[in-house]
Amino acid sequence: MDLPEEFKERMKKQLGDSYQDFLVSFEKERTYGMRYNPLKIAKDSLVSLFSDNQVKLEPVPWAKEGFYYPPDCQPGKWPLHEAGAYYIQEPSAMSAVQVLDPKPGERILDLCAAPGGKSTQIAGRLQGKGILVSNEIIPSRAKILSQNIERMGITNALICNETPKRLASRFPAFFDRILVDAPCSGEGMFRKDENACKEWSLTQVAVCADRQRQILSYAVEMLKPGGRLVYSTCTFASEEDEENAAWLIQAFPNIQLESQMRIWPHVQRGEGHYVAQFSKEGILQAAEKEKKQGSKRKEKRTAVTKEQQNMLQLFLQQVLEQQTAAALQKSIVSEGLQVFGDQIYLLSHVFGSLDGMKVERPGLQLGSCKKNRFEPSHALAMALRPPQVRQTIELCEPKRYLRGEAIPCDSIYHDGCLSQYMAVLLGGAKRSKGF
Repeated sequence: MDLPEEFKERMKKQLGDSYQDFLVSFEKERTYGMRYNPLKIAKDSLVSLFSDNQVKLEPVPWAKEGFYYPPDCQPGKWPLHEAGAYYIQEPSAMSAVQVLDPKPGERILDLCAAPGGKSTQIAGRLQGKGILVSNEIIPSRAKILSQNIERMGITNALICNETPKRLASRFPAFFDRILVDAPCSGEGMFRKDENACKEWSLTQVAVCADRQRQILSYAVEMLKPGGRLVYSTCTFASEEDEENAAWLIQAFPNIQLESQMRIWPHVQRGEGHYVAQFSKEGILQAAEKEKKQGSKRKEKRTAVTKEQQNMLQLFLQQVLEQQTAAALQKSIVSEGLQVFGDQIYLLSHVFGSLDGMKVERPGLQLGSCKKNRFEPSHALAMALRPPQVRQTIELCEPKRYLRGEAIPCDSIYHDGCLSQYMAVLLGGAKRSKGF
C-alpha cells in the first residue's frame, strides 16, 4: 500500500522499534467481523448457522458479541443479515461499547452514531430497557442510521439529526453514559478504504482534533454526575487521541480519565482503534424525579384519536400473542403515543415534546391507520420475535420474499401473518388472490 510520506514519518517516531511490523501489517489481508444481535438471535444459534454452511466464526476477544469471519464468506448477502440477526462491523470498532458497558434501564447517548454499528451494539446490551439517543449531524447518514436501527429490531431509540450544541441545550446532565465515536482522520481505515488514505493530510488531522474537542465539551454538559463518557477514534494520531484526552481533563476539572487503550493492526486482529474512558465527579442518581416531570410533559405531545387507538388495539389483539399484546398495550399506556405525519410512534415520556428538534425516527414506528384499519410498519415486524406473533410462515426461499416476489402459500395464512426464516422474522405478509 502506498502510504503518505508524512504519515510514515510520524508513525516511525511514534512507534519506534515496532514501526516495521506496523508497515508490514498494511500488506496483509484486512480483518472482517460481525456481531450477533441478541435482540434477534442467540449466540450459539448464529455460530451453528454459519458452521452448517462450512463457515467457522472466531470470537473477537474484546467484544462478547463479536466474531471474525473469513473474507470469502460474504454474510452481507445472506437473508439473516437483512433480518437483522447480525451486524457487519470492523472488529476493533467493537471495543468502544465494551468499555462503555451500557446496562438495561440506563439513558445512553451515541453522539456521532452513523451508520449505526455502535448504536446497535449498545441497544443489544440495553435489551429494550432504558433509552438510547442516536445522533448524526449529516442528514443522509442519519437516514442510514435509522434504517439500521429498524433492521436490528430496536424499540427504544430516538434518532436525531442535530448538532451537539443543540442537543446539549436540550439534554443537560441527562445521560448515564455517553459514547463519542468522533469523526477522525481515519488512519485505521487505510486498509479498508483507499480514499481514506488518499484524502489524509496533517492539516486534516489538526482540523479533526479541534472538532473532536468541541464535540467532547458538549458531551460533558450532557453527562450526569457520576456518569461515564467513552471517547473513541479509528485513527493512530496522538493529536486526536491521547492529546485530546489530556485536554479534556485539563479543560474540565470534574472529569477524570479512568483508562485508555489502543488496538494496533500489527499487534491485534483489527484495523486499529483508540478508546478512552472518563468519569464525571458525583454520584449517579436514578431519574425518578425526572420521570415524574416527564409524565407531566407527556400531555403536550400530539395525541392519537380515539378511533386510531381502537384500530391499533384491535390489530394488537388479532396479530400478537396475548401476553405480547398486553405488554405492548401497557407500554403504550405508560409511555404514550405520538403522531408524526400519518405514522404512529411509541416514544418514552421522558423526552416530553420534541418540537423544534430535528428528529429522524422518534421511537418505535408502529404503523398508520388507513381505510378503517391499522396498517403495521415494517419496523414493528422487525421488533418482534416469532413466539410473540399468532401466525408466522416459514420461508423456504427467503431471497424471493426479500426481492418482493409473491410466495405461494396455504389458505390458512391470513393478512396478520409474518414471514420468518431460521426463527428470525423478515417482515409482514399480505394475501393476494390466487395465493
